[in-house]
Amino acid sequence: MTPRPTLAPASTPPAIALRRLGVGGPLVSRLGLGLAALGRPAYQTVEHDADFPEGRSPEQLEARTHAMLDAAYAAGVRYVDAARSYGRAEQFLRSWLESRAVGPEVVVGSKWGYRYVGDWKIDAERHEVKDHSLAALRAQEAESLALLGPRLAVYHVHSLTPDSPLLGDEAVLDELARLRDRGVRIGVTVSGPAQAEMIRRALPIRRDGAPLFTDFMATWNLLERSAGAALREAHAAGRGVIVKEPLANGRLGPRGDAAAGALSSAALEVGTSPDALALAAALAQPWADVVLLGAVTVDQLRSNLGALGLDGDAVREPALDGLAEEPAEYWRRRAALAWK
Repeated sequence: MTPRPTLAPASTPPAIALRRLGVGGPLVSRLGLGLAALGRPAYQTVEHDADFPEGRSPEQLEARTHAMLDAAYAAGVRYVDAARSYGRAEQFLRSWLESRAVGPEVVVGSKWGYRYVGDWKIDAERHEVKDHSLAALRAQEAESLALLGPRLAVYHVHSLTPDSPLLGDEAVLDELARLRDRGVRIGVTVSGPAQAEMIRRALPIRRDGAPLFTDFMATWNLLERSAGAALREAHAAGRGVIVKEPLANGRLGPRGDAAAGALSSAALEVGTSPDALALAAALAQPWADVVLLGAVTVDQLRSNLGALGLDGDAVREPALDGLAEEPAEYWRRRAALAWK
């Protein structure tokens, strides 16, 4: 039998700091790798189609996912984020874990509540369908556990918004509590202009005398900062906090509309890239335990890692405050991004 390759650590100690994901949570890296744009062929990232010249078959995306996980691990990334709706992300992650001698230091989070329906077509009419019902939870919970097993450390409700019935569905909450009692942390991700409202509504929910939701994931970036106060409250209450979309689906990256002007000038002044500066701003939030990267190429990952060398002064440039958009406008623009 051919032995599995062992992933060697970086030649120097990882530059990515580690911290607890909330009170009593697992040890995680401040930067994590998200698989939303790697587990399926299309995603709402600016010029996403330019990053896969070799093609986006399942086999090609699995190889790319493995290459990205290898590079991220070597850099010190110890948190990986997937979801049932990210195509084959959980499957790709499992095959990577099985083909590498990766220990429990890699913490895995996933999500339920959306189904992938894109049939591996870039121009699919719909790519995902939302369903927060008890039947959906039981089906997707079984699927995630079958692929990830004891590796699944955190299981998030995917995209809780005011139109979801979940917080009032006692049967769903009870089922989540049963999963919690089996040792899986239960989290919530929020999206849309009402992110702060949904965080505050979920925070006090308890089952058997203990908080049901131990982790919260929300969009926070230089354009959309409305969830910041609620995330600070969650962190103060001992919950884990994960930042998603810190580059606004590429709008704050080198190819994005928001990378010009003040962000570009501020990045040039401190000798870094716009994406690194935007990520440094997210890392500078004291309540943020993990900031997720959406890189799909090793070059993008290397550029993102430039955030680690920036101090607090770099992200306190007053001109950066002018980038903030009204939440409704930000989410309108996000919804208009094409799946590519």
